[in-house]
Amino acid sequence: MPSEEPRAKRKLPILQLVVLAAVAGAGALYFLKGVDYVALGTRAMAIIRGLGPWAFFSATAVLPALGAPLTAFTIVAGEAFAPLMTLPGAIAATLVAIVGNLALTYWLARYALRPILSKLADRYGYKVPRVTKGNALSVTLVFRLTPGIPFFVQSYILGLAEVPFTLYMFVSWLCNLPMAVGAIVLGKGIFNGNFRMVGIGLFVLLIATLVVHWLRRRYVPRVD
Repeated sequence: MPSEEPRAKRKLPILQLVVLAAVAGAGALYFLKGVDYVALGTRAMAIIRGLGPWAFFSATAVLPALGAPLTAFTIVAGEAFAPLMTLPGAIAATLVAIVGNLALTYWLARYALRPILSKLADRYGYKVPRVTKGNALSVTLVFRLTPGIPFFVQSYILGLAEVPFTLYMFVSWLCNLPMAVGAIVLGKGIFNGNFRMVGIGLFVLLIATLVVHWLRRRYVPRVD
């Protein structure tokens, strides 16, 4: 019966995933003890630079759609490619790559993977919001300004909800812009030991976090 449907929803195996992550982390620490992390980081950065900006920023556009954390790319973008492109150039390339990622995840959710993603949402009992012309902006803001939801999951849900593409792109990119810029500057400062740049990056991230919190409390209604 319809009234029984909510009870039938499956829960995500959070505990099992946490245990698995802990075991994997412990294993990584065991095998990496005694490793020269500075040399390892330098070697990794050299490999990233060797791939070139086209490969790196293409990966920035594609891999987060598959679940890779976007921060893993933004935090190294400045250090890896500022010498070649300047820091503003690396920031601009990253923001363009984020546009590509947003477009890709929207297309996957709304068209290419829609049947699969819809079944997953039903399987775990998650309701895709009903979007109208009147609430499309509010729904988009709710997901983009709510902490804790992975960036790619937000994109998939908004695509499944059929938020208008132009609105989705503009709001999503604008909400992510300060966080991406802050992470790029922060990463550049960390890798160079430039405490002034680290401070600037942290300041940008702090201001972005405070603004997001204020916007959510001031303008974003609850969406059932």
